Amino acid sequence: MSDLPEHAPNPLGYDPNRLLDALITQLNLKNDAALARALEVAPPIISKIRHRTMPVGASMLIRMNEISGLDIGQLRYIMGDRRGKFRISDKQFKPKDKD
Repeated sequence: MSDLPEHAPNPLGYDPNRLLDALITQLNLKNDAALARALEVAPPIISKIRHRTMPVGASMLIRMNEISGLDIGQLRYIMGDRRGKFRISDKQFKPKDKD
């Protein structure tokens, strides 16, 4: 049996904070603001990812790959994303009505 209390979060569950913290460590940065500069995104983007109001999208994963040298699979694993495939929502790509 585990030493963790029953209410403790699953250490293998989805957690974008784990990914952001790992990047800060990997790149030897001081904080989220430095990470935002390294990723060339606005600081509120990092905050939204931390607070889970914005997902870590494909373009963000690619940028994280470029600056860290970690491959996309490693980044997804650190974050706890264990999906085998990504699915694109039909709602994002509604065909235009024909006139």
